[in-house]
Amino acid sequence: MVISNVIVCDANGERDLDVRIDNGKITEIGKSLKDEESVDGKGAYLMPGIIDVNVRLLDSQLNGKNIELAAGKALRGGVTTIVLAPDSYPRVDDRITLEFVQNYRDHDHGAKVETMIAATHDDERLSDIAIMMKQGAAAPYMTTSISNNQACRIAEYVKMYDVSLFCKAQDTSLSEVGVMVEGEIATRMGLVGIPPLGETVHVARMIEIARNFGIRIVFRSIASPRSIEMISQAKKEGVDVWCEVSLHHLLLCDEVCEDFNTTAKLTPPLATRENMLLLRKSFENGEVDMLTVLHRPNSPVNKEVAFADASYGCEAIEDALPLYYTKLVKSGMITLSKLMELTSKNTAASISRRAGVIKVGADADLILFDINKEYIVQNPQSLYHGELLNGEIMEIFR
Repeated sequence: MVISNVIVCDANGERDLDVRIDNGKITEIGKSLKDEESVDGKGAYLMPGIIDVNVRLLDSQLNGKNIELAAGKALRGGVTTIVLAPDSYPRVDDRITLEFVQNYRDHDHGAKVETMIAATHDDERLSDIAIMMKQGAAAPYMTTSISNNQACRIAEYVKMYDVSLFCKAQDTSLSEVGVMVEGEIATRMGLVGIPPLGETVHVARMIEIARNFGIRIVFRSIASPRSIEMISQAKKEGVDVWCEVSLHHLLLCDEVCEDFNTTAKLTPPLATRENMLLLRKSFENGEVDMLTVLHRPNSPVNKEVAFADASYGCEAIEDALPLYYTKLVKSGMITLSKLMELTSKNTAASISRRAGVIKVGADADLILFDINKEYIVQNPQSLYHGELLNGEIMEIFR
């Protein structure tokens, strides 16, 4: 098959080329390629599929129906690989649960499904990290409640298998009863706030573990500009630490929580306006390594309640690529090529995969994207419900 009349756009830039695909591989890239089977891209962009490594299932319930639902929605949004968070119900912390998820890895009509593994069980005993990594898990994931001794043991496994350690940067001892970020809005609403210090304290701790053991740590969905400042400084000192930020935290602040809007109840919580602008500045300065739409859907029964009782999370993955394009690229914040670096090349590298570059020999995991189309988001559980987005997924090649 030849895909012609397209703008090839990947982490290396944009160029007008044709692409030949045979048996799921890119076999030729050039001008005026011919084949009995061909697709006219009509001037659209041909791009690598998005990889989102921070995806949760409906109500965090791990079952086959929810996996298939998430995979289908992801593909419609241009996300061709999702990596599930392991702190679901049940947790992905043993070989049997991991094997269950892996049975849903490949879908004809959905994104490829990978999963992280919980580094510990609920009682803080170490899980069988070595066995599950050999079984093909994407990466180990560590929560904030783990003791320093356990964190060091986990770091040794990570070094042994040369993988990334993913961490949620939040010190629960400082935010156990909070429901949104600490500040004027929380006070006015009469809600208990979560201090940003809870994130920065954990980031500082894990930077030193990365430094000491010589491992890579990926901080998930960072929301504090101070955290990014520390991560950036650690990088300059040779520490292998990466920073993931969600689209929502770059665009929205705690003001959208007013009127007790439970759709805006996220974890980490949306920052104050001042910190959101600082976070955006760090992003524009190239201090962020990876992006996520932080997909965490909930049943209405868990959202249409009092703000303090509502579950965390919102839906976004079905609109992922149009959201990224409209909010970040069309707005002039970053280029489309940079978007591919942040959502494909780097996210793949974080789980020891290769993606983000369209080249001969690479897997055909491609999206045909028309930026001239537009539509209105129709999803009450989306923070962008009713907004006009640019871009349409024309076709996906795998």
